[in-house]
Formats: sequence, structure tokens, C-alpha cells
Amino acid sequence: MTENNEADLRNAIDAGTYADESQLIERLRDEAQLSAEDRARISENAADLVRAIRNHAKPGMMEVFLAEYGLSTDEGIALMCLAEALLRVPDAETIDALIEDKIAPSDWGRHMGHSTSPLVNASTWALMLTGRVLKEENKGVVSTLRGAVKRLGEPVIRTAVGRAMREMGSQFVLGETIASALKRASGMEEKGYTYSYDMLGEAARTESDAKRYHLAYSRAIGAISEAATADDIRNNPGISVKLSALHPRYEEAQHDTVMDHVVPRLRTLAQLARSAGIGLNIDAEEANRLSLSMDVIEAVLSEPSLAGWDGFGVVVQAYGKRAGPTIDWLYALATRLDRKIMVRLVKGAYWDTEIKLAQVEGIDSFPVFTAKPATDISYIANARKLLGMTDRIYPQFATHNAHSCAAILDMAGDNQSWEFQRLHGMGEALHSILKERHNTHCRIYAPVGAHRDLLAYLVRRLLENGANSSFVNQIVDEDVPPETVAADPFDKVKPTKLRTGTALFAPERRNSAGFDLAHRPTLAMIDEARAPFETHQWQANPLIAAEAPAGETASVPNPARTHDVVGSITWATAETVDAACAAARPWEADAATRRKVLEKAADLYEQNFGEIFALLAREAGKTLPDAVAELREAVDFLRYYAGQAEGAPPIGVFACISPWNFPLAIFTGQIAAALATGNAVLAKPAEQTPLIAFRACQLLHEAGVPETVLQLLPGAGDVGKALTSNPAVGGVAFTGSTETAQIIHRAMAENLAPGAPFIAETGGLNAMIVDSTALPEQAVAAIVQSAFQSAGQRCSALRCLYVQKDIADHFLRMLTGAMDALRIGRPWQISTDVGPVIDAEAKAGIAEYLAVAEDEGRILKTTTTPDTGHFIAPTLIRIGGIADMEREIFGPVLHVVTFEADEIDAVIDAINASGYGLTFGLQTRIDDRVQHVSDRIQAGNIYINRNQIGAIVGSQPFGGEGLSGTGPKAGGPRYLDRFRRHNAESAGEAWNTEMSPAALRDEIARAAIESGRVFRDTLPGPTGESNVLTALPRAPLLCLGPGKEAARKQAIMVGAQGGRPAVATGAIAPESLADLEGISAVLWWGDEETARALRKALASRKGPILPLVTGAPDAGHALKERHVCVDTTAAGGNAKLLGGVS
Repeated sequence: MTENNEADLRNAIDAGTYADESQLIERLRDEAQLSAEDRARISENAADLVRAIRNHAKPGMMEVFLAEYGLSTDEGIALMCLAEALLRVPDAETIDALIEDKIAPSDWGRHMGHSTSPLVNASTWALMLTGRVLKEENKGVVSTLRGAVKRLGEPVIRTAVGRAMREMGSQFVLGETIASALKRASGMEEKGYTYSYDMLGEAARTESDAKRYHLAYSRAIGAISEAATADDIRNNPGISVKLSALHPRYEEAQHDTVMDHVVPRLRTLAQLARSAGIGLNIDAEEANRLSLSMDVIEAVLSEPSLAGWDGFGVVVQAYGKRAGPTIDWLYALATRLDRKIMVRLVKGAYWDTEIKLAQVEGIDSFPVFTAKPATDISYIANARKLLGMTDRIYPQFATHNAHSCAAILDMAGDNQSWEFQRLHGMGEALHSILKERHNTHCRIYAPVGAHRDLLAYLVRRLLENGANSSFVNQIVDEDVPPETVAADPFDKVKPTKLRTGTALFAPERRNSAGFDLAHRPTLAMIDEARAPFETHQWQANPLIAAEAPAGETASVPNPARTHDVVGSITWATAETVDAACAAARPWEADAATRRKVLEKAADLYEQNFGEIFALLAREAGKTLPDAVAELREAVDFLRYYAGQAEGAPPIGVFACISPWNFPLAIFTGQIAAALATGNAVLAKPAEQTPLIAFRACQLLHEAGVPETVLQLLPGAGDVGKALTSNPAVGGVAFTGSTETAQIIHRAMAENLAPGAPFIAETGGLNAMIVDSTALPEQAVAAIVQSAFQSAGQRCSALRCLYVQKDIADHFLRMLTGAMDALRIGRPWQISTDVGPVIDAEAKAGIAEYLAVAEDEGRILKTTTTPDTGHFIAPTLIRIGGIADMEREIFGPVLHVVTFEADEIDAVIDAINASGYGLTFGLQTRIDDRVQHVSDRIQAGNIYINRNQIGAIVGSQPFGGEGLSGTGPKAGGPRYLDRFRRHNAESAGEAWNTEMSPAALRDEIARAAIESGRVFRDTLPGPTGESNVLTALPRAPLLCLGPGKEAARKQAIMVGAQGGRPAVATGAIAPESLADLEGISAVLWWGDEETARALRKALASRKGPILPLVTGAPDAGHALKERHVCVDTTAAGGNAKLLGGVS
């Protein structure tokens, strides 16, 4: 074959990433070439194997475990959490908390949206293994174990459980070192088995990790060579290598760097393996690394010094839709290079990860099959393909499934030109029987390494084999007939119930379209769409529905390349603002029309993705992943709010003042909410990013929004001041700094209607706590994303990291190593991780702050930046606690604090004492700690075992409390109420008495202890993620009437919403509100003069912004919203997913 054929195959592989599943299954059925008679014979032989396994003296440990605790049970998941954490937690206090957590029933279920089983008996299983069997007859497992804990004491239980976990590890790990593994393997080798050794450990996170793995592989090859005594390489042991272990950024975006580093590292390993006379297999990884791996494989296999060596092997996963074309390409490559290679066919090990990623990315398909029978069909069809390629490929069939084995034996004819493979600790009985009956070759895939590295490997094995319907799970269950266990997969394929990324929120709305940035055809499409705008210059100006003088014209620079002029902007002036306010008209169209227009705008945004990505990169310094996320969020806002257009009448005219850090998403979100409810909008974008705003308004007008309904007023603070002081404005939506919000509030109190709503989403001092049970690799990835993505210029970004002292040294080494692997540069390039800060002023402010920290010796890590542009290096600074942070540093600066295991409550208190409450992150494996911390932390958005940025509209409504915002949450069910008019039932009568300050304080104190009502909603989202929105009563709402009857009606309304009313019994002095404590809002239905005095007093307060409500209160006035997002795949594997579709 020629290289042209290979190129065609590579193109076909890329094109087939998201192939239609049903069409592909039909093609694979044909490729399997099995008649009805063949299939019946295979199933009969397979059922016979199942009977033989059940009669075998020794079923494997894994089979027994999975029969007892399927991965789709709470017990199985609890066991995984316990096993994983116990093998890595260094401190006794946290170990005890973890054991108690897994023994006792947890109330965490209420955050998950459903109840957790009380029989979380992972510890029962562990104690059984150690020989301390606690027989429970009629007593519950929980009470039995609690009794044991009391009787024996925590240390005894800790020791027993720890020993049990190590015993479990030894079942699945051949040895902690390669030497001990080789020694232990000799027994099975005498029985005719060979081995492939897998050095435990996941993808490298740092360059030092990659060097350590490379050295470990090299040494292992040297040690294995001692056991390589056969002339035929197929009869010698081999080694398996993960390419992601050889580079900390093994991903498509870093293609050039990967090729520069991984190719020479793999080449040296292959040359060592050749000299040792052993095989070297490239392990399979996630689908988004396949093309990259193929480039590496081709480069290394082409090395002339490897000619004549038949030991180069590649693993292909049958659950991937591209398995067949990948095998074809490997065959073509081996033919061109005149090589013989090995191909190991496996079912696939990253299934839940692939499903979740495709949903999160908004892709309308999946790169893997969604049902296990489809994977089984693919396995058989590709086994048939491999058996026809034995002139160039030595097939290795890795499976524990009796039906798959029976099919291969039926198709193969001879047993000498291929081999079976099984995992150490699994499939022992099956492959022993096959060896006896058919004289098959069998290689055992054996993990080698420390038990603490076992988890990720074990989880993948459980995912492959742990679903209730899987062969391994059913093999020991005598209640399942052999014919069912060995059933023909060709008859079992049925349509999947899994939602694709675009259908996540159906039928309410279509999800925004996503872009797979590891998919080469997608990257080529983006490049083609962006290219015309790489040097384009946009001209923008105010868009108003009247004649009015405009201001000066200025050029707009690129923050990453200041010589690149992105375009020009003509500013609005105070006169422009006055003319626009006079011309503004609420949208008279009905709700159905408004919905249709906003949905059309969403479609136009998506159609113009190339121009929008170019604008976001050049004007706002956005990297490509950030640009994709921003466009998707803007589209989601348009569709989400469009679906809620029906409702009360609008306020009238809304001023929407948006920031530069989300110049499309927040700009669009504010406008879409106001438009959906029928308001006229006066939009003032940030002065740094007017071009994106201009283009967005053009698209909204094109979609059908009238010019009198949406007007654009680009400008600086003077334009904002004119807007928020113009009496024509009925309400203001603002995102920006807390200080600016307070200035706006005072201007509104002076000039707008006293009850004009003010929706403010402001800054935060966002913290994350990492305890010693956290999975370090996962926590580090989450921290790097949360602190440094978007150059730290997100209001949700992580600012203060608390790490438990017991793990701090190792953890911070891993974190600084991951920071080293970040690439800083031009956002246009896909390889860039960290772009510029927005302008010279922002850069100077952050640089000054860092200079002080450097003088004080507190900088733990920083790096260099490009010479041009407004770049700040990701920086890690040591502080004593969050109280040391006087203000938010809006850039890629992370502060770190260490804490003792028993100080977690003090840490929570310190975070709450900052007064901010936007986002918070927690990394832990202790369910009760999730419950405890989530209940105590005062933050609007709480993220567990994941990053704390990137809230999804309708799934993770976003907004803070305290100094971080007024609520209600954007992208949530209560947001639009604030844009609507809610009239008071009746005007109040004047008070004829006064209420004393003491009586007022007593009434507020009484109301504060009322329970109010709590509302919980489980929101839609991707698989493997729990999203729960809780609405809790705010501090009391002060019902001022005027008059007893009005105050009573106000109290009834507040109570009906779930809030806590504090009811006045007489008039109060408006100025007393300036420092009155314990309230969250004031209701007043009386005269405007008093109303304005009340609003001015509220606006003069320091601290959180409190509203004056002159109409009926909405739910957001009575309730504060908190959202908890939990990554339920974080502990490795999502049981709900497996149980639902396998």
C-alpha cells in the first residue's frame, strides 16, 4: 500500500469519530460474516464454557467481588472510594472520618437529589477479607459495624480496613516492583502462560512525572529481559506503555511539543525492547488522543533501527467507532514499512468518561458505542478482520467474555497465529479451561506498582466488567442461566436512552452546539471560518433609534499583540444616552414572537462562529476553548430565557452594563433576559470590548429585535453614569466590581424610581479546600483550570487554595509542576493555555501586587511571559489565610494556605468572614464532609471534586451572595422575575404611630429564627454530574407598610414565597436603615418621597446591596439560591450510567 492509501485511511478515521451508530452496527454485522447457524453454534459453545467455569474449583476474586457488589450499587462505589483514599491518606484523623463515613448512612443524598442507601457496607467487605467476619443475622450492617467500632476502637478498625485494602490490591497487582512481579509470575509461566507488564500510574501531570515514568519503563524492560529466554518474541514477556505517561500535556492542542518529546522517548523504549527481545505495547487511551497517538506510532515505527523486530504492539478498543479503520491503517503502515506488529483488541476502558465528555462538549453523537452488545459485535467483527491480516499482524484478543472467546475460536481455524489475553486476577477459570481444551496461547496483563496507584486501573476494570449485565458480573450468579450469560449480542442491540450533548435539555430547548477541539476536521473547519478575520478591522459606533451627536473615535488594540489594531469605536456621549433613553420603547410583541426572535438570534450567533471566535481572540484575548465556551453560553442564554418569555409585564426600560471578561456571554445574557420579558434595553458594554458588543447587537437586530427596543451605548464610566442617572431607566442589570456596583446603587437612589430593581453580580474571594482524601491528580487539574484558565479573569476564578498540611509538600510539588506545563502566548493558537490580561492598566496593577509579594519572599512559583502584549505569568503566592487578602486580584494569581486536619471548621469560618460568597470548591472523598461543608459555606455556587468555573445555563445557575451579588441567579428559574413588574396589591395608609428602634430590633430577631421554607430542584445536566439548586430563606425582609394592613399583606406575600417577614408596627426613620443589621430587603408601598429616603439610606450602607421593593416581592427577594455541583464520576466510574444502559 502507498502512503496515499494511509492518508485516505487517516481521513476516514477522523471522519468516522462520531459515525451514526445504527448504520455502523449494520456494517459490522456484515463484516462479522456469521450466519444464523454460526451464531447459534457459538452461543451453544459459550454456554458450555459458562457451565464449565461454574463447575471450576476456583472462580476469580474479581468475579466473586462483582457478583457480590456490582458497580451499579452504592456498596461498590463506597468500596472504591474507601479503597482509593485509604491507600493514599496519610493522617489517622482523616482515615477515621473516612471509615466512619462509609459505615454510617450519609444524608448526602439530599444534595444528590435522591436518598443514599444505609447499607454502605464497604467496611463489611474489608473486614471479611481480614478474617474479622461480622455475621449480621437480624441486626443491620450499620449498627453491627458501629458496635464493632465502639468495642474495638478506631485504631483497630483502621488497621483492619487498611490491611484489607492492601490484600485487595495484591489480588490485582502482581507485585509492587518489577522484580517481585517477575518472581511471582514464574509459577504461571511454568504452566505455559506469558505476561505483559503494565507499570501502574496514570498520565503524567508534570515533566518530572514524565521523566520518572520513562525511567521506570526503561528499568522494567531491563528487568524483563532476564525472563525473555525464547527465540520467538511471542513467547517472551512484554511491557505495556501509556503514551500519556511520557508527557504532561499529551493532547491534540500540544501536538508539536508532544511529537518533539514523546517520539524520542518512545523510540528509546522500543530500541531497548528490541534489544531485550520482548514486545512493547502502546496502551489505548481516550478517543480524543487517538489521532495524536497514531502520529507518534507512525513516527516511531518508521525508525530504521527497528526493522526486523516483530514486537511493536498497539492496543485497539472495540467500543470506539473507529476501531476497524484504525486496524486497516495499522495493517497498511506495517505493509509499507515491511514490519510485523502486534495488535491487542480490547473492549474499552474509558466509556463513562467518553459519554460525559461528549455531552459536556455539546456534541450530537458519541465516539463510542452506547450499548454493550454493540461493542461485543464490534469486537467480533474486528477480530474477524485481524484474523485475516496475520501476514502482518499478530492478533491478541483480550477478553474475559465466554461468548467472545467462543466466537474467536470458531472463526480462527488454527490457534497458533494469535493469542488470548486476560488480566491478572480476572478470567482465570475461563482461560484455564480454554488452554486445556484448545491448547490456546494466553498472555496475562499484569499491573506492577504501589497499591496507592491501583485505583484508576481498578476502576477501569470495574467499568469494563462491573455493569449488572456484563459477562464477568453474571458469571458467578447461578440464578442467571448459562444461555443468558453467553447470549448472542447480535440479537440484543436496542436503541440507547442516552441523551447526546445537543439534546441534554430537550424538549425545553436545544443545547448550544459544541466543538470537539481534539477533532482535526473540526479544528480545520474553525481555522477556515476564522481566517478571513485574522487581520480584519471592524468599525463600531452607538446604535440608537434617534439622531444624536456621538463622541470621539478610538482604535481598539489586541491585548496580546498591541500593534494589532482590531478596529475602531466611536463612543457614545451623555447626549447620546439622553436621546437613546427618549427613543427607547418596550417590546410590544407577544411572548411567542419574542421567543421566536431570540431563538433566531441564537442560530445567527452559531452561524457566525468564525467571526465571533476571531473577535473574542483579538479584542478580548480569549483562547479557543474559552471562545467556544463563551459563544455556547451566549447561545444558551438566548434559548433558555426565550423559553420563559411568558409572564408578568416588563419593568419598561432596562440598562444592561456588562464587563469585558465575558464580552459576549454576559452581555448577551443580560440583554436576552430583558428582551425575553419585553423590556427595552440600553446596553453599555465595557470600554475594552465594544466591537464584540456591536456585532452581537447587529445579529440581534437581524434576528428581528426592533431598533427602539435594543440600543447600544459604548463608552466609559461617564456613559454608565449618565445611564444610571436617567429617570427613563426603570431597572439596571450590572456585572462588575463590588465598588462600582455601590456607586451605581447610589446614583439609582438619587435619580431613578425608588423601587427600580438593581441586579448586581460582583466579585469574589473564591476559595477551595483540598483535604488529604482528595485524588491529587484530579485536584491539581481542577485548580489549574480554576485559577489560571482565562488568565484568571473570571469572577468565579479560584483565588485562595487551602491544602491539608499532611499532603501539602507533595501536592504543591505536583501543582507547581503542572503550572510549568502551561503555555502562555497568543490566544489565536490552539496550543495556548494562558492569554493576556485585558489591558496595560490591569497588567500594571497585578504586577505591582506581585512585586510586593516577591519583596516579602512569598512567591512560591512564577514563570516568564512573552515580551509583547499584556501578559502576567501564572503565579502561586503563600499567605497565612484568606483574611490576608485585602482585595480580589483579577488575574492568574493563586494564594495558598495550609491547614491541619482538625481545623476545617475554622477554615470555613474564615472564608465566610470575608463577606464574599460567589464560588467555592471542595476536593474530598468523605461524603459527610461534602454535606457538612456545603451546609456551612456561604457561597452561591459550590463545586465538589471538579473545577469551580464554567457554570452552564439552566444546569448551574450562577450568582453569589453577600458582597458578591444581589441575586437572583443568572441562567436560573427565578432570574426573569426581577425584569418584570409586580404591582403592589394596594397603596398603604400612613402610619399613625412610630416603632421604637428596640422594638424593631426585637421584631427582626424574632423573624430571624423562623424556619421559612427550603426548595430543592435537581436540574438537568450531563451524565456523571449532580446539579441541585436549593433556595433558602434570606435574612428577614422588613415589611414597612405603610399601615398595619399593608404590612400584614406584605408579610403574607413574603411568607408565601418561603421568606421570613419582619413586620413593622409603626413608622421608622428612613436614615435608621443605613446601619440596621439583620435584614435583607425593605418593602414599602407608600409615598415616593419616603420611598426615596429609604432607598438612599439603603444605598449608603457598606456591605451587601439591599433592595427596596415597592411592588410585590418576587421569590428572589425572599430566597437566596445556592447551587451544588458534584462530579459523580470523580471517584472513578458512574454507576448510574452503567446501570442505565449496559
